[in-house]
Amino acid sequence: MTTDANVPLRAGASFGVGSLPHRSVSQALDFVWSSTDIPTIPSLPRRSPAEGMIAQALVGIEGVSVGQYGGISVDVSALDVDHFITTDLSSDAYGAFAAFLETFPVRNKGARAVKWQFVGPVTLGMALVRLGLEAAIAFPLALQAVREHVSALEEEVRRATNGLTQIIVLDEPLLDEALELGFHLESEEVVDLISGALAAVSRDNINGLHCCAHTNWRAMLSTGASVLSVPVPSVANNEDSSELLAAASRISDHMAHGGRIAWGAVRTDGPISVNSERSWKALMDVMCSLVNAGVDPVLLRRMSYVTPACGLATHSDAVAEQVFAQVRNIATKVGEQATASRLTLGS
Repeated sequence: MTTDANVPLRAGASFGVGSLPHRSVSQALDFVWSSTDIPTIPSLPRRSPAEGMIAQALVGIEGVSVGQYGGISVDVSALDVDHFITTDLSSDAYGAFAAFLETFPVRNKGARAVKWQFVGPVTLGMALVRLGLEAAIAFPLALQAVREHVSALEEEVRRATNGLTQIIVLDEPLLDEALELGFHLESEEVVDLISGALAAVSRDNINGLHCCAHTNWRAMLSTGASVLSVPVPSVANNEDSSELLAAASRISDHMAHGGRIAWGAVRTDGPISVNSERSWKALMDVMCSLVNAGVDPVLLRRMSYVTPACGLATHSDAVAEQVFAQVRNIATKVGEQATASRLTLGS
């Protein structure tokens, strides 16, 4: 796990999560450079279905093809699980990614880190199973694909940004489903699969795990991810509250050893609020619950990021602006509270 000394970012710093709705690459780049503290390399599946997270991960696998409109086909007879998986930044799947790197020297005004995400091996493996592969082939292939793509992309980002710190987050929207009884893998195997993919991120950078479904704190903490990216749970929901409090001591240990929580403070799965007050209150309720359960309040604020709860590809550009304005507002408040806590302790 990355220690706090290696994370040059302020308390409450904000970054993006998932895909954006923009069809214009240049407009998307304008947006990511102005909307968060940590610029997030965009993915734009509405510009091209090839930028969908599953399609991106399948590019370069021998025997797997992605059509013009995002359709995926597997030729089992041509599938070569031992073949080196290439990452071609010139392909349409990485259109926005490549544009971000190409324009980085011009657009960068002193960023201290960049963040990007890639599909995780559990979600990718499930996609391959649904395409007809046996689980015994699908999940090892998914792990190989994620590791090789992440390593290649990490090197491209390092080269383009002159070694800037990267926050590299694996997106596992199907994690909760994979932990149910009857899944192709045992729970321990699911955790090991994710841990194996996270290990592809070099120690100079920061790895993370995002799940916008129900948060299984035990499983996510067990992966060893440095950043856990989760929607703010509802403390009014008895199940969410009990699971959060049961994990409080492990969350405290996670942060004490340099880990962070990226709180998905602004919900994106329903009507968007006109202001950030309700989202801010929900985040404060969660933090208060953790403090009451024994988590150090100064550490909790200091080791928190703020993000949207999930991606915004199904929304409009205007809604994305609205959501990120609220994220910025909440991030500022968290940072101010962290600073005030330090000043109080030092007075």
